[in-house]
Amino acid sequence: MQNYSYSDEDELIRLLLKRQAELNALLEITQAINKNASIVVLVDMLEVIMKDYLNVGKFRFITEVDNKFKCISYYGGEFEQHRVLVQCSKGLSRFKGPVSINQHENKVLKNYDYFIPVFQKNKMLAFALIGDFKTTPQMMGNDLNFIQTLTNVIVVALENKKLFKKRIEAERFQREMELASDVQQMLIPITIYNEIGIDVSARYLPHQNIGGDYYDFIRLNENEFLWCIADVSGKGVSAALLMATLQASLRAWSSVEDNLTTIIEKLNDIIIKTTKGEKFITMFLGKFNQQTRMLTYINAGHNPSVVYDNGKITELKQGTTIIGVLDNLPFINTGEMHLHGPFMIFNYTDGLIEYDQESPDWNEVRLSEYVKAHGKLKPDQFNNKILDHVGRMVDGKPIDDVTILTISCR
Repeated sequence: MQNYSYSDEDELIRLLLKRQAELNALLEITQAINKNASIVVLVDMLEVIMKDYLNVGKFRFITEVDNKFKCISYYGGEFEQHRVLVQCSKGLSRFKGPVSINQHENKVLKNYDYFIPVFQKNKMLAFALIGDFKTTPQMMGNDLNFIQTLTNVIVVALENKKLFKKRIEAERFQREMELASDVQQMLIPITIYNEIGIDVSARYLPHQNIGGDYYDFIRLNENEFLWCIADVSGKGVSAALLMATLQASLRAWSSVEDNLTTIIEKLNDIIIKTTKGEKFITMFLGKFNQQTRMLTYINAGHNPSVVYDNGKITELKQGTTIIGVLDNLPFINTGEMHLHGPFMIFNYTDGLIEYDQESPDWNEVRLSEYVKAHGKLKPDQFNNKILDHVGRMVDGKPIDDVTILTISCR
């Protein structure tokens, strides 16, 4: 490995720049997962990060597909059969973290620098082999941990795709849907809320009898209100129970904690402990102070809410990654926006955009344009109008739940 020499100041700058690149990369992958990107797209993004951000010259990523290990990503060097790599790596399955293998007795493994496993419930679901790794000794630990985080996020996404494809027996499915529907009916708050200066309207259209979308609107005090819109991975009873946990936790913490960052961290802790990393939640959490006119928000890997303010449109993208996957969220950026006059905020889940037939006439850009054109309507009127508009524009049906939550404030 090449030797590097930097001053402390240079090393600090290098670390900060690298951390920023890592956070940006993780956010891009999170957004792709939220948009239900294909496995090919996720793997392509992973390879770009490995090459461009981390200077990994040789890479092999082997994961379990249909109960068999297959190499789904590789570049650099002479390609080996995945069966050879799996056989050679069996002795390394006892390691739970990155381990150096360039001095390994196996002639195949010694051509790589590190073995990086991905575990779930004490079962190794995937592993990566990296070689020709150009980094500094000071950055080595950070880079290896980041690679393990990236591969873990990809594997979680792949595992969730597998879960969505599994079919449930008809009788059991029906019982589960009925029970889950009852639970969800107790969780969904009012669809219309009005008070002096505030109008709220929501519509929830589950793809099946029971979906994974959730929304809430909470009056905190005479000056502040808080709202959220979320999408829980999975369907049925487990999703409904996770929604119940989310609702109870959000309402409890928002009653005692003003800081949105702390609330998001607490929610992530609770979801991790509840699901053991098997499910995740994307959500948008916002708070508005009617006295100071300050909007604060955190977007946790969710579709960006859209603000209509004095004829202008702003997409609210600042935030963090999805919750329920990582024990500690790698970054949390709280967005702020000062809103002087009357405004409208439109919140939605990805079902509003994704349909079983692609339509070039309907996407996120078109949605923002529609909000700009009709942002002066009352929330209930706007919701009815946009659902009618989508129904006429798109030749197909939503592939997921559709939830919209519109808030106007004077």
